[in-house]
Amino acid sequence: MTETSVKAPPGSNTNALTALEDPNRTWYNNRRLMALHGWIVLLLITSYANGYDGSMVNGLQSLPQWERYFNFPTKGKLGLLGAIQNIGSLAGYPFAPYLCDGIGRRPTVFIGAVIMSLATVIQTASQSVGMFIGARFLVGFGLTFTSSAAPMLIAELSYPKYRAPLTSVYNSLWNSGSIVAAWTTFGSFHIQSTWAWRLPSALQALPSVFQVLLVLLVPESPRYLVKKGKEERALKTLAYYHADGDENDPLVRYEFEEIKAAMEYDRSVVANIGWKSLISSKGNLKRLRIIIAIAFFSQWSGNGLASYYLNKVLSDIGITNPTTQLLLNGILSIWSLICGLTTSSIVERFGRRLLFLSSAALMTLFFTMQTVSFARFTINGDPNAAHAVIAFIFLYSAAYNLAFSPLIVTYALEILPYNIRAKGFNVFNITISIALIFNQYVNPIALAALSWKYYVVYCVWLVCECVFLWFYLVETKNHTLEETAAIFDGMGASEKIADDAAAHAGVGVVGGQSESKRSDEKGSTEYVEVA
Repeated sequence: MTETSVKAPPGSNTNALTALEDPNRTWYNNRRLMALHGWIVLLLITSYANGYDGSMVNGLQSLPQWERYFNFPTKGKLGLLGAIQNIGSLAGYPFAPYLCDGIGRRPTVFIGAVIMSLATVIQTASQSVGMFIGARFLVGFGLTFTSSAAPMLIAELSYPKYRAPLTSVYNSLWNSGSIVAAWTTFGSFHIQSTWAWRLPSALQALPSVFQVLLVLLVPESPRYLVKKGKEERALKTLAYYHADGDENDPLVRYEFEEIKAAMEYDRSVVANIGWKSLISSKGNLKRLRIIIAIAFFSQWSGNGLASYYLNKVLSDIGITNPTTQLLLNGILSIWSLICGLTTSSIVERFGRRLLFLSSAALMTLFFTMQTVSFARFTINGDPNAAHAVIAFIFLYSAAYNLAFSPLIVTYALEILPYNIRAKGFNVFNITISIALIFNQYVNPIALAALSWKYYVVYCVWLVCECVFLWFYLVETKNHTLEETAAIFDGMGASEKIADDAAAHAGVGVVGGQSESKRSDEKGSTEYVEVA
């Protein structure tokens, strides 16, 4: 028997899992990885549905048919129509983590999809503004369950080298729903009846109905199964999708043992259990500080103006034609999707910290220039300034999608250990909803009262974001899900989890480097560096 040592070069972009992956197993040439990604696409629909809803409401405000039917809502009522979906989301958050941890990620997505399907039926059939508002409350309530469980299930099911890009794609696909909604309302504008707004409402049900029919076929999270004592089923799930059913594959054994080691560490060492644990240790306080901050930043960076009230912004710079407004809304959605998906493909190359800092700095620059252009138009009526506002809206969107669209969900899930992942992610989503409620209710009132001066508030706030991210954001690229979560628990936490996993997975240590034996059919043994 011969032995060979295969080691990653020092400083290469590898971690304990990537060094164990079969380089010949990719999403496009492996049948089971293709099936896994098919299930993940079904989960990604959740973000599409969220984006559709947000952009649809934006588009409906440009439809004269919708405005006439609901008696031309302005200021407070318009703010309530925009904010009620997030008020519904807040109502669902007390239940979401208990469903995710209690019955599992997959059934929680199913429950949310059922509620959203029913809500869109009511919304389409609305006969009064009260009925429309009630339906939108239910849309938000159901969306809470799907948007809480789906991204966690994506992160916990994904093949290791695709985890970061896929979880980044999740939030970026908000723009895909936005595109469909924008162009649907653009097309329905020509319908001279209430179906001009009822048709977009009806189409909103399609992704949720699709999930209701298929989501229970999606495999459950191996981490949830381990937590519930179903270790054999968890191992089979990992093996089936990550190693063509081979339960003795080094990658699968290491993944399985690392999950168990991380859960044991959280339970016995840092006591990451229950709501109190979110503030019971320095590591968790650091996590909570970052999660709340990036959630607020994702909505309080001025993006809410173009995302939800683009028609009002365009009207303020003299662009009042509904066709032009709807056309710009549709083009902006396509632009945002392209930018978000492009960034999702490079998150592991450039890392989280560089992308977040670059995004915040460029947003500050472009939003400031947008503010100057808006002020110039308001004061002088210069049409060139109006054109500049539109250009800077597009540049700002590119800057925002450099990090805050693709990375906020990825980063939040990465830094949370499993035992508090559902609760911590719930805090993240609650923070976003609170920020959105403020934006959607206050923005139209503030814009009407202050015009371009309101933009200055966001200019100052963006500078504060840059300072916070510089001092507090921690780099997490090229770490496994368990390793990343342990970074915040002090020196040695991630190393202890890796060592425990390596020991139980049959990984040896040679010259200070963890290695795994993988035998071929000829009887030779290959040593693969894993840490």
